[in-house]
Amino acid sequence: MKATPSHMMKAIAVCVVLACVAQGSTMLSTAPEYGLNAPQAKDQSKDQPKQSAATKGEQEAFAKIQSAPDVAAKVAAAGEFVKKYPKSLQRTEVVTYVVREAEKLQDGPQRVAQLENTLTVFKEPSDAEVITPILIDAYLKEKRPDDAFRITATYLAKNPSDVAVLTQALIEGAEQAKNQNPKFVVQSQQYGIKAIELIEGGKKPEKFDDAKWGEFKTRWLPVIYQTLGMLALMTGNKADARAKLDKAVSLNSGDPFTYVLIGTMLNEDYEQIAKEYKTASPGPLKDAMLKQAHAKMDEVIDSYAHAVGLSEGKPPYKQLHDQMLQDLQSYYAYRHGGSTDGMQQLIDKYKQQ
Repeated sequence: MKATPSHMMKAIAVCVVLACVAQGSTMLSTAPEYGLNAPQAKDQSKDQPKQSAATKGEQEAFAKIQSAPDVAAKVAAAGEFVKKYPKSLQRTEVVTYVVREAEKLQDGPQRVAQLENTLTVFKEPSDAEVITPILIDAYLKEKRPDDAFRITATYLAKNPSDVAVLTQALIEGAEQAKNQNPKFVVQSQQYGIKAIELIEGGKKPEKFDDAKWGEFKTRWLPVIYQTLGMLALMTGNKADARAKLDKAVSLNSGDPFTYVLIGTMLNEDYEQIAKEYKTASPGPLKDAMLKQAHAKMDEVIDSYAHAVGLSEGKPPYKQLHDQMLQDLQSYYAYRHGGSTDGMQQLIDKYKQQ
């Protein structure tokens, strides 16, 4: 059943708490580290035969762009270049150079302004393929999600198979949801589903070579499933959440945050059974409910032990580890007569080899 907004925000609040202890999770750390938008611009500039075919005038005009004193001047010189040589075979190289120079600007608003300016200079669809992914990233860094999702939608309408942008948008939508802004949840889920379709269908983008595509699939497919699982959990679709999270585990069994999410779902189930048990009349039905509650708690313990074991001794996961260990100790002691004997052995069982 689809969650109502109030139910949705309640679920999001739960996941915000999880996010606070999940700073080391794959989903939270990989986007800036890996550079989802890097392949687009990088591979656009690899066409050496086109570069060698440039005329002397084009080469001199490009050199003028490169020697310009600042980004604004480079953009202006680039405008002169495209007016004089609109069909230049160096165009992609020029676009990529100017955009990368704008991307280096340390002042965020200036970075955005100059990237926006490049779109007024370079107006061909092929230009937008280079500029837009980097502008999206710039908007996100400046905490302008509305602008980022606006141009993402426009860009993906023309480039529906750009799996890197699809993935980036999914992850940002989840980040916004964890910050109690569910505005982009449905849109992000659609992007994630499309990304899975492309990856699992072997639809390698032209801008990826085989090595980069293999790396992308291995690294990002489990993250996509994990993120979609979390969004499903936030919106109250537990069946879909569990299916997505189980798939994430099958693709990457070493991410403790996935087990935190699974454990959270199981714990909600346990609490519901426990609540019903407290109000049930004595008898066989209540006895059966107690057994069911204990079985569900054992599943919670197992998931938490996975998370603790996989995060133990790893500084980026310390906050997550400490929080989950505290919860694990409480449940484990309850199920073992107040003792935690054997708990460390359970944790050790799940340490990543």
